[in-house]
Amino acid sequence: MTAPPPTAPVPTGWRSRFDPRPALLRVRDSGIPIIQIVVAATGSYAFAHYVLGHPAPLLAATVTVSSLGLVRDARPRSVLETVVGMLVGILIAEVLLIVAGTGWWQLALALGVTLVVARFLSAQPGFAIAAAIQSLIVMVIPAEAPFQRLVDGIVGGVAALLVTALIPRNPLRSTLREARAVFDALDGASGALVQALRRGDRLRAERGLEKARGMQPELDSWRSSLESGLAVARISPFLQRQRSELARQERVRQSVELASRNLRVVARRVAYLCADGEPRPVAADVLAEIMRGAGFVADSLDDLTLAPAARAALVAVAARLDPAEILPGASLGDQNLVANMRPLMVDLLMATGMSVAEARAAVPRI
Repeated sequence: MTAPPPTAPVPTGWRSRFDPRPALLRVRDSGIPIIQIVVAATGSYAFAHYVLGHPAPLLAATVTVSSLGLVRDARPRSVLETVVGMLVGILIAEVLLIVAGTGWWQLALALGVTLVVARFLSAQPGFAIAAAIQSLIVMVIPAEAPFQRLVDGIVGGVAALLVTALIPRNPLRSTLREARAVFDALDGASGALVQALRRGDRLRAERGLEKARGMQPELDSWRSSLESGLAVARISPFLQRQRSELARQERVRQSVELASRNLRVVARRVAYLCADGEPRPVAADVLAEIMRGAGFVADSLDDLTLAPAARAALVAVAARLDPAEILPGASLGDQNLVANMRPLMVDLLMATGMSVAEARAAVPRI
Protein backbone atom coordinates (compact mmCIF):
# COMPACT_ATOMS: atom_id res chain seq x y z
CA MET A 1 0.00 0.00 0.00
CA THR A 2 1.41 3.41 -0.97
CA ALA A 3 1.77 6.13 1.63
CA PRO A 4 -0.68 9.03 1.50
CA PRO A 5 0.59 12.27 -0.02
CA PRO A 6 2.02 14.80 2.45
CA THR A 7 -0.89 17.18 1.93
CA ALA A 8 -3.56 14.56 2.67
CA PRO A 9 -5.41 15.05 5.97
CA VAL A 10 -4.74 12.33 8.52
CA PRO A 11 -7.74 11.55 10.77
CA THR A 12 -6.89 11.63 14.47
CA GLY A 13 -8.77 11.46 17.73
CA TRP A 14 -12.03 9.76 18.58
CA ARG A 15 -13.68 10.78 15.26
CA SER A 16 -11.27 8.51 13.41
CA ARG A 17 -12.68 5.57 15.40
CA PHE A 18 -16.34 6.57 15.61
CA ASP A 19 -18.17 9.26 13.68
CA PRO A 20 -21.78 9.66 14.86
CA ARG A 21 -22.86 11.84 11.93
CA PRO A 22 -23.81 9.00 9.52
CA ALA A 23 -25.80 7.35 12.31
CA LEU A 24 -27.61 10.59 13.12
CA LEU A 25 -28.42 11.11 9.44
CA ARG A 26 -29.88 7.60 9.28
CA VAL A 27 -32.07 8.33 12.28
CA ARG A 28 -33.20 11.65 10.79
CA ASP A 29 -34.07 10.10 7.43
CA SER A 30 -35.98 7.29 9.16
CA GLY A 31 -38.03 9.61 11.38
CA ILE A 32 -41.31 9.37 9.46
CA PRO A 33 -41.00 5.60 8.79
CA ILE A 34 -40.44 5.04 12.52
CA ILE A 35 -43.54 7.09 13.35
CA GLN A 36 -45.54 5.17 10.73
CA ILE A 37 -44.52 1.81 12.19
CA VAL A 38 -45.16 2.82 15.80
CA VAL A 39 -48.58 4.31 15.07
CA ALA A 40 -49.72 1.46 12.79
CA ALA A 41 -48.49 -1.35 15.03
CA THR A 42 -49.89 0.20 18.21
CA GLY A 43 -53.20 1.13 16.59
CA SER A 44 -53.78 -2.27 14.99
CA TYR A 45 -52.87 -4.08 18.22
CA ALA A 46 -55.20 -1.88 20.27
CA PHE A 47 -58.07 -2.32 17.79
CA ALA A 48 -57.72 -6.11 17.66
CA HIS A 49 -57.34 -6.41 21.44
CA TYR A 50 -59.86 -3.91 22.79
CA VAL A 51 -62.44 -3.77 19.99
CA LEU A 52 -62.35 -7.32 18.60
CA GLY A 53 -61.46 -8.89 21.94
CA HIS A 54 -58.47 -10.92 20.76
CA PRO A 55 -56.28 -11.72 23.78
CA ALA A 56 -52.88 -11.57 22.04
CA PRO A 57 -53.14 -10.07 18.52
CA LEU A 58 -49.47 -10.57 17.68
CA LEU A 59 -49.97 -10.67 13.92
CA ALA A 60 -51.85 -7.37 13.93
CA ALA A 61 -48.59 -5.72 14.96
CA THR A 62 -46.09 -7.86 13.03
CA VAL A 63 -47.90 -7.42 9.72
CA THR A 64 -47.65 -3.63 9.99
CA VAL A 65 -43.95 -3.69 10.90
CA SER A 66 -43.05 -6.10 8.09
CA SER A 67 -45.13 -4.38 5.41
CA LEU A 68 -44.00 -0.82 6.16
CA GLY A 69 -40.36 -1.34 7.06
CA LEU A 70 -37.68 1.36 6.98
CA VAL A 71 -36.98 1.15 3.27
CA ARG A 72 -37.24 4.23 1.08
CA ASP A 73 -39.66 2.59 -1.36
CA ALA A 74 -42.89 2.43 0.63
CA ARG A 75 -45.37 3.01 -2.19
CA PRO A 76 -48.92 1.76 -1.46
CA ARG A 77 -48.67 -1.01 -4.05
CA SER A 78 -45.51 -2.41 -2.45
CA VAL A 79 -47.10 -2.26 1.01
CA LEU A 80 -50.22 -3.99 -0.33
CA GLU A 81 -48.21 -6.73 -2.04
CA THR A 82 -46.33 -7.45 1.19
CA VAL A 83 -49.59 -7.52 3.16
CA VAL A 84 -51.16 -9.92 0.66
CA GLY A 85 -48.11 -12.18 0.90
CA MET A 86 -48.36 -12.34 4.66
CA LEU A 87 -52.11 -12.98 4.56
CA VAL A 88 -51.52 -15.85 2.13
CA GLY A 89 -49.11 -17.43 4.62
CA ILE A 90 -51.55 -16.95 7.51
CA LEU A 91 -54.46 -18.43 5.56
CA ILE A 92 -52.53 -21.52 4.45
CA ALA A 93 -51.30 -22.18 7.99
CA GLU A 94 -54.77 -21.71 9.48
CA VAL A 95 -56.28 -24.22 7.02
CA LEU A 96 -53.54 -26.79 7.68
CA LEU A 97 -54.00 -26.39 11.44
CA ILE A 98 -57.66 -27.31 11.07
CA VAL A 99 -56.96 -30.21 8.68
CA ALA A 100 -53.73 -31.68 10.07
CA GLY A 101 -53.23 -30.21 13.54
CA THR A 102 -49.88 -29.19 15.01
CA GLY A 103 -46.50 -30.91 15.00
CA TRP A 104 -43.10 -30.88 13.34
CA TRP A 105 -44.23 -32.40 10.06
CA GLN A 106 -47.27 -30.13 9.93
CA LEU A 107 -44.87 -27.19 10.32
CA ALA A 108 -42.72 -28.47 7.44
CA LEU A 109 -45.81 -29.02 5.31
CA ALA A 110 -47.14 -25.52 6.03
CA LEU A 111 -43.82 -23.89 5.14
CA GLY A 112 -43.45 -25.94 1.96
CA VAL A 113 -46.97 -25.26 0.73
CA THR A 114 -46.72 -21.57 1.62
CA LEU A 115 -43.46 -21.09 -0.26
CA VAL A 116 -44.74 -22.94 -3.33
CA VAL A 117 -48.00 -20.97 -3.45
CA ALA A 118 -46.25 -17.65 -2.78
CA ARG A 119 -43.65 -18.23 -5.52
CA PHE A 120 -46.47 -19.10 -7.89
CA LEU A 121 -48.34 -15.89 -7.05
CA SER A 122 -45.41 -13.45 -7.17
CA ALA A 123 -41.98 -13.21 -8.74
CA GLN A 124 -40.70 -11.17 -5.77
CA PRO A 125 -38.64 -13.30 -3.32
CA GLY A 126 -39.70 -11.02 -0.45
CA PHE A 127 -43.33 -11.95 -1.06
CA ALA A 128 -42.62 -15.64 -0.42
CA ILE A 129 -40.42 -14.97 2.63
CA ALA A 130 -43.04 -12.70 4.21
CA ALA A 131 -45.69 -15.39 3.68
CA ALA A 132 -43.44 -18.10 5.14
CA ILE A 133 -42.64 -16.10 8.29
CA GLN A 134 -46.32 -15.47 9.04
CA SER A 135 -47.14 -19.11 8.32
CA LEU A 136 -44.44 -20.15 10.78
CA ILE A 137 -45.84 -17.86 13.48
CA VAL A 138 -49.35 -19.29 13.03
CA MET A 139 -48.11 -22.88 13.25
CA VAL A 140 -46.00 -22.31 16.36
CA ILE A 141 -48.15 -19.94 18.46
CA PRO A 142 -51.59 -21.29 19.42
CA ALA A 143 -54.81 -19.29 19.08
CA GLU A 144 -58.19 -19.52 20.84
CA ALA A 145 -60.29 -19.57 17.66
CA PRO A 146 -59.66 -20.56 14.03
CA PHE A 147 -58.88 -17.76 11.58
CA GLN A 148 -58.53 -15.30 14.46
CA ARG A 149 -54.98 -14.50 13.36
CA LEU A 150 -56.14 -13.99 9.79
CA VAL A 151 -58.42 -11.24 11.09
CA ASP A 152 -55.45 -9.80 13.02
CA GLY A 153 -53.40 -9.80 9.84
CA ILE A 154 -56.14 -7.99 7.92
CA VAL A 155 -56.35 -5.38 10.69
CA GLY A 156 -52.58 -4.87 10.51
CA GLY A 157 -52.65 -4.58 6.72
CA VAL A 158 -55.41 -1.98 6.78
CA ALA A 159 -53.49 -0.01 9.43
CA ALA A 160 -50.33 -0.09 7.31
CA LEU A 161 -52.17 1.27 4.27
CA LEU A 162 -53.89 3.96 6.35
CA VAL A 163 -50.68 5.35 7.81
CA THR A 164 -49.09 5.29 4.34
CA ALA A 165 -51.75 7.79 3.27
CA LEU A 166 -52.32 9.72 6.51
CA ILE A 167 -48.71 9.92 7.78
CA PRO A 168 -46.88 10.05 4.44
CA ARG A 169 -43.12 10.07 4.09
CA ASN A 170 -41.85 13.31 2.57
CA PRO A 171 -41.06 12.33 -1.03
CA LEU A 172 -39.56 15.65 -2.13
CA ARG A 173 -36.63 15.43 0.27
CA SER A 174 -35.52 12.05 -1.06
CA THR A 175 -36.22 12.83 -4.72
CA LEU A 176 -34.24 16.07 -4.55
CA ARG A 177 -31.35 14.24 -2.90
CA GLU A 178 -31.36 11.62 -5.66
CA ALA A 179 -31.62 14.36 -8.32
CA ARG A 180 -28.57 16.13 -6.92
CA ALA A 181 -26.64 12.86 -7.07
CA VAL A 182 -27.55 12.48 -10.76
CA PHE A 183 -26.51 16.02 -11.64
CA ASP A 184 -23.31 15.66 -9.61
CA ALA A 185 -22.49 12.52 -11.61
CA LEU A 186 -23.33 14.35 -14.84
CA ASP A 187 -21.09 17.23 -13.84
CA GLY A 188 -18.24 14.90 -12.88
CA ALA A 189 -18.34 13.06 -16.20
CA SER A 190 -18.62 16.22 -18.32
CA GLY A 191 -15.92 17.97 -16.29
CA ALA A 192 -13.46 15.19 -17.07
CA LEU A 193 -14.35 15.40 -20.76
CA VAL A 194 -13.88 19.18 -20.82
CA GLN A 195 -10.43 18.85 -19.24
CA ALA A 196 -9.54 16.08 -21.69
CA LEU A 197 -10.45 18.32 -24.62
CA ARG A 198 -8.46 21.25 -23.24
CA ARG A 199 -5.33 19.12 -22.75
CA GLY A 200 -5.72 16.50 -25.48
CA ASP A 201 -5.58 13.89 -22.71
CA ARG A 202 -6.98 10.54 -23.79
CA LEU A 203 -6.66 8.98 -20.33
CA ARG A 204 -8.80 11.74 -18.85
CA ALA A 205 -11.28 11.32 -21.73
CA GLU A 206 -11.56 7.61 -20.99
CA ARG A 207 -12.10 8.44 -17.33
CA GLY A 208 -14.93 10.78 -18.34
CA LEU A 209 -16.42 8.03 -20.53
CA GLU A 210 -16.23 5.61 -17.61
CA LYS A 211 -18.01 8.10 -15.36
CA ALA A 212 -20.71 8.69 -17.97
CA ARG A 213 -21.28 4.95 -18.28
CA GLY A 214 -21.48 4.58 -14.50
CA MET A 215 -24.39 6.97 -13.99
CA GLN A 216 -27.16 4.38 -14.24
CA PRO A 217 -27.36 3.54 -10.50
CA GLU A 218 -27.98 7.21 -9.67
CA LEU A 219 -30.59 7.45 -12.42
CA ASP A 220 -32.31 4.29 -11.18
CA SER A 221 -32.40 5.60 -7.61
CA TRP A 222 -33.96 8.87 -8.77
CA ARG A 223 -36.58 7.02 -10.81
CA SER A 224 -37.43 4.71 -7.90
CA SER A 225 -37.78 7.65 -5.50
CA LEU A 226 -40.07 9.50 -7.90
CA GLU A 227 -42.23 6.45 -8.56
CA SER A 228 -42.64 5.90 -4.84
CA GLY A 229 -43.36 9.58 -4.14
CA LEU A 230 -45.92 9.88 -6.93
CA ALA A 231 -47.68 6.69 -5.79
CA VAL A 232 -47.99 7.95 -2.20
CA ALA A 233 -49.02 11.45 -3.33
CA ARG A 234 -51.94 10.01 -5.30
CA ILE A 235 -53.60 8.60 -2.17
CA SER A 236 -52.44 11.02 0.51
CA PRO A 237 -54.57 14.13 1.10
CA PHE A 238 -51.55 15.83 2.66
CA LEU A 239 -49.35 15.61 -0.45
CA GLN A 240 -51.66 17.20 -3.00
CA ARG A 241 -49.44 20.28 -3.31
CA GLN A 242 -46.42 18.10 -4.05
CA ARG A 243 -48.02 16.19 -6.92
CA SER A 244 -47.28 18.83 -9.55
CA GLU A 245 -43.71 19.26 -8.32
CA LEU A 246 -43.10 15.52 -8.40
CA ALA A 247 -44.59 15.37 -11.90
CA ARG A 248 -42.23 18.18 -12.97
CA GLN A 249 -39.29 16.29 -11.52
CA GLU A 250 -40.34 13.19 -13.44
CA ARG A 251 -40.35 15.16 -16.68
CA VAL A 252 -36.88 16.51 -15.89
CA ARG A 253 -35.66 13.04 -14.98
CA GLN A 254 -36.78 11.55 -18.27
CA SER A 255 -34.99 14.26 -20.21
CA VAL A 256 -31.83 14.00 -18.09
CA GLU A 257 -31.74 10.23 -18.56
CA LEU A 258 -31.80 10.78 -22.32
CA ALA A 259 -29.12 13.46 -21.91
CA SER A 260 -26.91 10.99 -20.01
CA ARG A 261 -27.11 8.57 -22.93
CA ASN A 262 -26.16 11.29 -25.39
CA LEU A 263 -23.33 12.35 -23.10
CA ARG A 264 -21.93 8.83 -23.47
CA VAL A 265 -22.00 9.30 -27.25
CA VAL A 266 -20.09 12.57 -26.85
CA ALA A 267 -17.65 10.89 -24.45
CA ARG A 268 -16.87 8.12 -26.92
CA ARG A 269 -16.18 10.71 -29.60
CA VAL A 270 -13.94 12.71 -27.23
CA ALA A 271 -11.97 9.59 -26.30
CA TYR A 272 -11.45 8.80 -29.97
CA LEU A 273 -10.34 12.33 -30.90
CA CYS A 274 -8.01 12.76 -27.93
CA ALA A 275 -5.92 9.81 -29.14
CA ASP A 276 -3.86 12.30 -31.20
CA GLY A 277 -2.98 14.33 -28.08
CA GLU A 278 -4.09 17.62 -29.63
CA PRO A 279 -5.98 20.11 -27.41
CA ARG A 280 -9.40 21.27 -28.62
CA PRO A 281 -10.23 24.38 -26.56
CA VAL A 282 -13.19 25.49 -28.70
CA ALA A 283 -15.03 22.17 -28.33
CA ALA A 284 -14.12 22.17 -24.62
CA ASP A 285 -15.70 25.63 -24.19
CA VAL A 286 -18.88 24.55 -25.99
CA LEU A 287 -19.29 21.44 -23.84
CA ALA A 288 -18.55 23.44 -20.70
CA GLU A 289 -21.27 25.98 -21.59
CA ILE A 290 -23.77 23.20 -22.24
CA MET A 291 -23.08 21.58 -18.89
CA ARG A 292 -23.20 24.96 -17.17
CA GLY A 293 -26.77 25.16 -18.47
CA ALA A 294 -27.37 21.68 -17.03
CA GLY A 295 -26.28 23.08 -13.67
CA PHE A 296 -28.97 25.76 -13.98
CA VAL A 297 -31.51 22.99 -14.63
CA ALA A 298 -30.38 21.28 -11.42
CA ASP A 299 -30.78 24.54 -9.48
CA SER A 300 -34.31 24.96 -10.87
CA LEU A 301 -35.37 21.73 -9.15
CA ASP A 302 -34.95 23.49 -5.80
CA ASP A 303 -36.32 26.82 -7.02
CA LEU A 304 -38.89 26.84 -9.83
CA THR A 305 -38.28 30.55 -10.49
CA LEU A 306 -34.83 29.65 -11.87
CA ALA A 307 -36.32 27.56 -14.69
CA PRO A 308 -36.63 30.52 -17.14
CA ALA A 309 -32.98 31.45 -16.54
CA ALA A 310 -31.92 27.84 -17.18
CA ARG A 311 -33.88 27.78 -20.41
CA ALA A 312 -32.47 31.12 -21.56
CA ALA A 313 -28.89 30.01 -20.87
CA LEU A 314 -29.34 26.79 -22.83
CA VAL A 315 -31.13 28.50 -25.73
CA ALA A 316 -28.23 30.96 -26.04
CA VAL A 317 -25.77 28.08 -26.42
CA ALA A 318 -28.09 26.07 -28.67
CA ALA A 319 -28.32 28.91 -31.18
CA ARG A 320 -24.56 28.58 -31.84
CA LEU A 321 -24.44 24.80 -32.26
CA ASP A 322 -23.57 24.81 -35.93
CA PRO A 323 -20.38 22.75 -36.41
CA ALA A 324 -19.37 24.66 -39.56
CA GLU A 325 -19.63 28.02 -37.80
CA ILE A 326 -18.02 26.99 -34.52
CA LEU A 327 -15.14 25.12 -36.19
CA PRO A 328 -14.72 26.55 -39.69
CA GLY A 329 -12.22 24.57 -41.71
CA ALA A 330 -11.84 21.91 -38.99
CA SER A 331 -11.70 18.21 -39.72
CA LEU A 332 -14.85 16.18 -40.13
CA GLY A 333 -14.11 14.38 -36.87
CA ASP A 334 -13.97 17.63 -34.89
CA GLN A 335 -17.17 18.91 -36.49
CA ASN A 336 -18.89 15.59 -35.74
CA LEU A 337 -18.04 16.10 -32.07
CA VAL A 338 -20.03 19.35 -32.04
CA ALA A 339 -22.80 17.63 -34.01
CA ASN A 340 -22.93 14.94 -31.30
CA MET A 341 -23.58 17.65 -28.71
CA ARG A 342 -26.79 18.74 -30.46
CA PRO A 343 -29.00 15.84 -29.21
CA LEU A 344 -27.59 16.41 -25.73
CA MET A 345 -28.66 20.05 -25.99
CA VAL A 346 -32.17 19.08 -27.14
CA ASP A 347 -32.58 16.79 -24.12
CA LEU A 348 -31.49 19.51 -21.70
CA LEU A 349 -33.84 22.03 -23.33
CA MET A 350 -36.70 19.58 -22.85
CA ALA A 351 -35.71 19.33 -19.18
CA THR A 352 -36.55 23.04 -18.86
CA GLY A 353 -40.11 22.39 -20.05
CA MET A 354 -39.78 22.90 -23.78
CA SER A 355 -41.54 20.51 -26.14
CA VAL A 356 -39.58 18.31 -28.52
CA ALA A 357 -40.46 20.57 -31.46
CA GLU A 358 -39.45 23.74 -29.58
CA ALA A 359 -36.17 22.21 -28.42
CA ARG A 360 -35.24 21.05 -31.90
CA ALA A 361 -36.18 24.42 -33.38
CA ALA A 362 -33.78 26.12 -30.95
CA VAL A 363 -30.85 24.29 -32.55
CA PRO A 364 -29.80 25.59 -36.01
CA ARG A 365 -30.37 23.28 -38.95
CA ILE A 366 -27.28 21.82 -40.60
